[in-house]
Amino acid sequence: MALSFTKMHGLGNDFAVVDGVTQAVTLSAGQIKALADRHLGIGYDQLLLVEPPSQPDVDFNYRIFNVDGSEVEHCGNGARCF
Repeated sequence: MALSFTKMHGLGNDFAVVDGVTQAVTLSAGQIKALADRHLGIGYDQLLLVEPPSQPDVDFNYRIFNVDGSEVEHCGNGARCF
């Protein structure tokens, strides 16, 4: 699987930012966990998945995933990347 991403840092945390607008992205919890591995994967604290906007007055939506593949609602340091 080829996946285009950008690695970003915010106040001591690192993030993999994946553009799901220009590429089709479907990641399982297991894939997110494998990508988070600092020795065999990308290595990050959280994955930020950018998605097309759900409303006409916003530029994009994004989802946040922890290293175990679970989705969370908020991440202040991750928001700094945008």
